[in-house]
Amino acid sequence: MTNIGIIGATGLVGSLFLENILQDSRIDRVYTFGRRKTGVVHKKLVEIELDLFQLDDLEISQYQLSSLCCCIGTTAKKTPDKSLYRKIDLGIPIDTARLCEANNIPNFQVISAMGANENSKIFYNRTKGEMEKAVLSRKIGKAYILQPSLIVGPRKEYRLGERLAGGFMKYFSFLFIGPLKNYSPIKASEIAQAMKNLLFVEHPTGRINSTEIKKIASL
Repeated sequence: MTNIGIIGATGLVGSLFLENILQDSRIDRVYTFGRRKTGVVHKKLVEIELDLFQLDDLEISQYQLSSLCCCIGTTAKKTPDKSLYRKIDLGIPIDTARLCEANNIPNFQVISAMGANENSKIFYNRTKGEMEKAVLSRKIGKAYILQPSLIVGPRKEYRLGERLAGGFMKYFSFLFIGPLKNYSPIKASEIAQAMKNLLFVEHPTGRINSTEIKKIASL
């Protein structure tokens, strides 16, 4: 059986990923783990409500997962408290990877960001970099860290930066060629599609940049 678990299924990428895999006949069951339900009703879907800061208490082995995917994330605007920000963007992905290792779940995917660097002076980039290092230290069959550039898509909340980027790309997409290609904004739907494809195809590297995400999405 192919059973998939998702942490962060109510966010932009997570909700699109959930929609994608529910429609895929190769997947038997989908489990979501979070503090609230998605509102989606589907015969394949089982939703588990829990505190994501207490993932160590989750007996995940009972779900016989083929993959566990972490789409969790926040922003400085939504979470100005840096301590809480780290608990979400660093702590939850690390705990999720730990669950994969402890329960021999062979496929783990997590969304990071372009520019992630554990030595960065920028708090956001440093936090993502620390997360990546911790995840890759775990003994998991296939651990994939997706590093998208600016993500654009139909968010519920207004984000000025994304609106401006979308308008810029509409008229100046020709500028993002060669070395600048990886900086081109990426659609949330492309990330979701790439994540689904990575359930069934292998990629040679653990860290996957924005350009590669788009290639995988097109497979």
